[in-house]
Amino acid sequence: MADTYHHEPPYTIGVICGSIAASSINRRLANALIKLAPESLELSFIEIDTLALYDRERDDDYPPEAVALKQSISAADGILIVTPEYNRSIPGALKNAIDWASRPYGENALSHKPVGIIGTSPGAIGTAVAQQHLKSIMSFCNAPIMNEIEAYIQFTDDLLDDDDSVANESSKEFLTTWMQTYDEFVRRVLTVIPKPDGSTAA
Repeated sequence: MADTYHHEPPYTIGVICGSIAASSINRRLANALIKLAPESLELSFIEIDTLALYDRERDDDYPPEAVALKQSISAADGILIVTPEYNRSIPGALKNAIDWASRPYGENALSHKPVGIIGTSPGAIGTAVAQQHLKSIMSFCNAPIMNEIEAYIQFTDDLLDDDDSVANESSKEFLTTWMQTYDEFVRRVLTVIPKPDGSTAA
């Protein structure tokens, strides 16, 4: 069971970008979301680019980078995943990170973590299919998922400026609302999550 339970803000949020490309438009979107976050959320990246492919034969001897990943997720109050869509699903690097984080059996770092999912793509459907796949995976990992508001962002030339701030006013308003909704979702989840002693937080 995760050791996170309700406390006063600020809440620490681990941000995972599904793409490991330095020029990723989803990393740029993640940077923009960090700037739009309410003061009650403290967001920082959890990197996944150094992870080897998951191998169950290493369950008894996790590599250091996988241990660090699990520790970072366990220490966070919530997780925000910003992902592209590859071949109508999530990137292999992201699935690999989830496999490391959720195993071995009984040591799932994602359990009970409030998760927000968002993504951007040049295409009009804006990662909608990938997000649905990811929600199914997160559900199996026992991670509460924010289902409202959904955010499938089409990446256009006017979406972000050179500093990765949202340049389009209507998009800025929507993404600000999305981050505020995620903040409220994190609060709700952390309020009802079981404490380590088995009771619930008030």
